[in-house]
Amino acid sequence: MSSDVRYCEKFSYVFLKISLIVYATIFWLVGGFILAIGIYAEVERQRYKTLDGVFLAPSIILIVLGVMMFIVSFIGVLASLRDNLMLLKVFLYTLTFCLVLELFGGIMALLFRNQTVDLLNKNIRKGIVNYYDDLDFKNIMDFVQRKFKCCGGKEYSDWGVNMYHNCTAPGPLACGVPYTCCIEKKPFEVANTLCGYQVLDKERLSLQDTIHIRGCTDAVFIWLMDNYKTMAGLLFGILFPQFFGVIISWLYITRVEDAIAEYGHYQDGLLETVDSGFRTVRKQGRMAKCCRCMPEID
Repeated sequence: MSSDVRYCEKFSYVFLKISLIVYATIFWLVGGFILAIGIYAEVERQRYKTLDGVFLAPSIILIVLGVMMFIVSFIGVLASLRDNLMLLKVFLYTLTFCLVLELFGGIMALLFRNQTVDLLNKNIRKGIVNYYDDLDFKNIMDFVQRKFKCCGGKEYSDWGVNMYHNCTAPGPLACGVPYTCCIEKKPFEVANTLCGYQVLDKERLSLQDTIHIRGCTDAVFIWLMDNYKTMAGLLFGILFPQFFGVIISWLYITRVEDAIAEYGHYQDGLLETVDSGFRTVRKQGRMAKCCRCMPEID
């Protein structure tokens, strides 16, 4: 075999380029879709809300997530199309930072589980204060209480911090809890919105047949532990695409740097130069058992 033919790396330049373009384009489109949904949800929230509370507003979360995905993925698309090393490294470092941050946050939350639960309960109590004013939080809390058969954050007595459910408040809601805390005795029955009437001043054990007395924080954590396979699959589905993006970006950057070192200068049309190298190898009749071999080009 001629000495001017050298074995290439495991993945060819063309394969890595196409893979990165497809990867970045998919997440670019997904980011744009999430951003559009977030903007629409925020417009609706601004139209119907009564106060300026943004606690746990899904629209804000969607907008932030959509903007980040859209910008980072657009950088990845542009960098892979133009073989721009600076943008490629920005894309790689941003993906790596996000992945490390998510892993670090998850590990810290597990290591300091009690502090995490206390912080979550504290924020839920803040949300309960504005329960009737923040429609986003109200919908989330109602869904969680129905789904996980729970009431409040730490326990059902958390509803005492709400100005309408406080025992000193006037009106039929005083010293009570929302109807989504109530135990559903018959499926699909019409909800009694006053089923939680005057429950906050009663003994805990006497309420077992009336409302769900366990807090939603504990209920959600128990559900997560019981459905660990589902959670493992969800985490894998979130982290694996990011890990794949980091690997494919790193391999592509390495391949571009090798090509630049081989030709001695940088070209925007690096793909055409590589294709020319392919044709040169075929014309000269050189063969090699590798995924791509490059000749010495004068």
